[in-house]
Amino acid sequence: MLGNALIGLREGLEAALVVSILVAFLVRTGRRSALPMVWLGVGIAVVVSAAVTLALALAQQQLTFEAQEAFGGVLSIVAVGFVTWMVFWMRRAARSISAELQGRLEGALAMGPTAVVVMAALAVGREGLETALFFFTAARAAGETARPLIGFLIGIAVAVALAYLIYRGAVRLDLGRFFTVTGVLLILVAAGILAYGVHDLQEAGIVPGLTTLAFDVSAVIPPDSWYGVLLKGIFNFSPATTVAEAIVWVAYVAVVLPLFLRPRRSATTPA
Repeated sequence: MLGNALIGLREGLEAALVVSILVAFLVRTGRRSALPMVWLGVGIAVVVSAAVTLALALAQQQLTFEAQEAFGGVLSIVAVGFVTWMVFWMRRAARSISAELQGRLEGALAMGPTAVVVMAALAVGREGLETALFFFTAARAAGETARPLIGFLIGIAVAVALAYLIYRGAVRLDLGRFFTVTGVLLILVAAGILAYGVHDLQEAGIVPGLTTLAFDVSAVIPPDSWYGVLLKGIFNFSPATTVAEAIVWVAYVAVVLPLFLRPRRSATTPA
């Protein structure tokens, strides 16, 4: 639940901030008549994202066990790729995203109502599709319970509330620090999903080493204990981890986390 709440909070706040930037720009420039078109685009993006999640779930149910594991493993790897790109993109673009979105909306307004709907749908839809894929793989790793969905919806609700308070000026949030902290946590979550994806591929017989364990701490961290469930839910930690899972987890974190945390180069002016 906690891991999916983090996904909902981080991804939901990004999407909600995009919407608030578009709405604030239209209100500030006296073009409230375009607001219904923006909201229509947002609604389309939400429906498409939900449909993608449902389609993935239905497609998986039609497959054999081996095919399900292969399907899930490949999707996990793709989802990790998307979320890795996203956290780096947000780190780089956080300061300029408002001006970029306003410029795109200005151009869409000049083209007509349909362009505004499409622009809003694409701006929010990118976040929505990333969220749908990442949530699907995280929920699949957590098991067939309602907790992942509950956690995700809680995260989305908190994100929407925060975005509204920021829009109204009631809350000041250091977005740079927020996205840095949540980015670190998402990298750890992504590492767990990547390891789970490798395990799926081992179950499907594509990657060898299913019975070759790096460690088994089930006696110390029982999977059904509260702390075992907590580690599983947040970081997808498995008490019995294969060598391949351990290698990809360590390799991913060792490469991605230092790159994400390295200081950004400050712009220098020529002498």
